[in-house]
Amino acid sequence: QVQLVESGGGLVQPGGSLRLSCAASGIIFSAYVMGWYRQAPGQQRELIARIRTRASTVYTDAVKGRFTISRDNTKNTVYLQMNSLRPEDTAVYYCNTYPEAIQGYWGQGTQVTVSS
Repeated sequence: QVQLVESGGGLVQPGGSLRLSCAASGIIFSAYVMGWYRQAPGQQRELIARIRTRASTVYTDAVKGRFTISRDNTKNTVYLQMNSLRPEDTAVYYCNTYPEAIQGYWGQGTQVTVSS
C-alpha cells in the first residue's frame, strides 16, 4: 500500500525558511524520480522540483535558486529546503513520483503559509 507523508510546513514570514520532508512507503523509492508539487488556493497543482534516482535536479523558474530538493534513498525520504520564501509560495505542498502520481495516489500534503 502506497503511502506518502509530507511534513514540515507552517507559517513563516517573508524571507524565512522551511524544510519539508516526505516519507514514502509501499514503493521501491530508489527506482523513482520524485517530485515536489504545490497547489495554491484556486489554482491547479503544479510541479516545482524533481530529483532523479541519481540526484540530478530540475526546478521550475519560480523557485530556482531559492529551493533545493534532495533525497535519502536509505530513509525513503525526499526533502525540500525552501529559502527566501515569498507570499506567493503559500500553498499546500505535496510529494509524489514523476511524471505521474503513483497509482493516482496523493498524500495529505503540508500547508505552507508565508505572511507577515
